[in-house]
Amino acid sequence: MNKIILVLLAASSCCFAACKKITDGFLSDTLRYKSPDLFCQRGLPLIQSDAINLDGSTPPITFKMVNLRDSSGKALAPQWNTKYDIVAFKAGMTFNVDTDTTIELLNKKRETLNVTPMDFNTVSGQLTFNKGSLNLPLGIYVFDIQATNVHGTKYYPSLGRINVVDPTTDDMFQLEDNTNNAFSDATGAVTPMKGLKVIFTKVSGEGARIILKITDKNGNPFNPSAGEIIKRGDRPTFENYTKFHPITYNDTSMVCDFEVPPFPLARYVTPTTDWGHLIYYRIPSKYVVIDGLGAHLYSSNVRIAFDVKLEGTYIVEFRMSDATRTP
Repeated sequence: MNKIILVLLAASSCCFAACKKITDGFLSDTLRYKSPDLFCQRGLPLIQSDAINLDGSTPPITFKMVNLRDSSGKALAPQWNTKYDIVAFKAGMTFNVDTDTTIELLNKKRETLNVTPMDFNTVSGQLTFNKGSLNLPLGIYVFDIQATNVHGTKYYPSLGRINVVDPTTDDMFQLEDNTNNAFSDATGAVTPMKGLKVIFTKVSGEGARIILKITDKNGNPFNPSAGEIIKRGDRPTFENYTKFHPITYNDTSMVCDFEVPPFPLARYVTPTTDWGHLIYYRIPSKYVVIDGLGAHLYSSNVRIAFDVKLEGTYIVEFRMSDATRTP
């Protein structure tokens, strides 16, 4: 009798197990970014966040950004959903310094897109920001995520924080050389001067322009259009690194529209010398008085090199610490 009861109980248990629904797949409760703080550096051509960590969940997963909002409780700024025109390389195309030698050739690879500043990838959960992000207000923005896979759908509140910040100077500019020497007109002797102070200023995120200034210790600019800044033999100058537009000269600066970052695009190499990015100029002695070396006896030999990494309009000033302009 006991054996009959045990058999019946076993059969009943099997029947119950057969009727119970088995859930397919797995969707973790702890999906996450590597860090909840994601950064948008305004105006950079391409910024992409980390993907969402699946934490063992069954792929494929479809993500949806939900309730993007200002962390202070204010309404989301309209710039987030506004489309802006940006110039970008066509899909699969990149700049080639050796073959893209004119604006016409360059433009064959580029197109104008009308897009919002941010794109959300529904497969990876990655955020991608473009140059249109220049228009986004600074601040912190919070968003939720909805994730769906074969297992079902789950909601993850406040999964990420977008920190909209301005690029740092290091993001935009790199100094490579700032040397200055006094050159005797009488003997050709060279006397070291103090290194040039570099003042890098972002004027705007628009365009692609460098305004190069060489100034005295009081910030007075030497006048390149009046011969106060001249070449030094066959050594490279600002002009040797221009690609698409000629240098323009005014009474305070030399101006280059570089079109495509970085500037310079490539090292300057001659059959005998790799100059890197070096730029050489001389301030003739009649336009400069160097501290401790008498009046108008020495020229100033300037050697500079730098790298501008992003589009935008910038002033790059090299200021002497021990010389005065005397026009």
